[in-house]
Amino acid sequence: MSENNQATTSPQAPAAAFGGKGLNIAIVVAAVVTVAGIGLWVMQLSGGLVQTNMRNLDSWGLYITMFMFLVGLSAGGLIISSVPRAFGMEGFGGISKVAVWTSICCTVLAIGFVVVDLGQPARLWELFAYSNLGSPLMWDIIVLAVYLILSIVYLWATLRAEAGKVSQVALRVVSVFALVCAVLVHSVTAWIFGLQQAHELWYTALLAPWFVSSALVCGTALVLVVVIALRKAGYLDVAQTNIVKMAKMLGAFVCVDLYFFGCDLLTSAFPAGSGADQVAMLVSGPLAPFFWIEIIGCALAAVVCFVPKLRTNPLLIVASLLAIIGILCKRVQLLVGGFQIPNIDYAGPMTSLTVTDWTGGMTGAYQGMVYTPSALEFGVMLGVIGLGVLLLLVGLKFLPLRPPISEDVR
Repeated sequence: MSENNQATTSPQAPAAAFGGKGLNIAIVVAAVVTVAGIGLWVMQLSGGLVQTNMRNLDSWGLYITMFMFLVGLSAGGLIISSVPRAFGMEGFGGISKVAVWTSICCTVLAIGFVVVDLGQPARLWELFAYSNLGSPLMWDIIVLAVYLILSIVYLWATLRAEAGKVSQVALRVVSVFALVCAVLVHSVTAWIFGLQQAHELWYTALLAPWFVSSALVCGTALVLVVVIALRKAGYLDVAQTNIVKMAKMLGAFVCVDLYFFGCDLLTSAFPAGSGADQVAMLVSGPLAPFFWIEIIGCALAAVVCFVPKLRTNPLLIVASLLAIIGILCKRVQLLVGGFQIPNIDYAGPMTSLTVTDWTGGMTGAYQGMVYTPSALEFGVMLGVIGLGVLLLLVGLKFLPLRPPISEDVR
């Protein structure tokens, strides 16, 4: 049977059985993890950020890494849902509402990591009360808030359109705005790093398109995993042709992202290039494991997506997870690597709490300086992720996200 004619067979578990005991147990487990994370966050609030391994010269760590990563993950659902509607193209079957809900959950998590990184909840008020609208940090907060609101409005408009109470024209207008905002939120996040001249690895005009391409990779991969899992569980009955289309799209996004990465490395590593040290740090230095996991994992993911005989659902899940892990490794390289090789010296006093070897001057300070999160940071991170899983599962259980059968197998 050809790909284009392959239809979905009935799942082993009927759709009516979805949402039973197994889902309830998963919701309870996610809630417990979330509460434990909140407890660790309270511990962090009581003792301060000194309990983490972040310091003055390594002032961003696991929390901001996960923020960058989750902003990218949030793109997939919105793009897969909004692009077909915005350009009048054929969609991917009845996965639109589930995809948008996945995007909303990831956006909430991204905001959550910003909150825990601020150190004190009161700083949220200060962020707006004393905001500097000329700062890219403030641009990102504004765009991220608008992005979340538009995603919620888009999901609401989709539900109302199914009930015949919102026109398709209005839904298309909302989808266009959502798509534009999705690109903006990743561009502005990239500018936060790219406009900082003091950091060698960050100061590049390629960072914004690089962020967008990475977001397309991990976001599409996440939606693919969720759709295949929900299809197996009986929640969705999506035609295999739609899954194959998403897989091909994921393969194309992976190739584009690797191309951008290659361009940046070639420019930096070319003989007499100013970024030769940063390339050595990634390829053979302390960040080499993250670099090679990304390159090999994404290359294998592209092979699976493009070779028809390998495009089975289990292998597509493996390929999607490899792509997601690869983009997470890229975020680690970018954030941690950006603190290792400065373009200009930092001002202010150097003490044992700000650098790894303050007695040797600036050269010794940076030698071997690689950030590793503390156990507390990992615990808080798991708590925030637990919140995202809780939101996703509760939405699948109680929100009208399951599409009509006629749309489901389109």
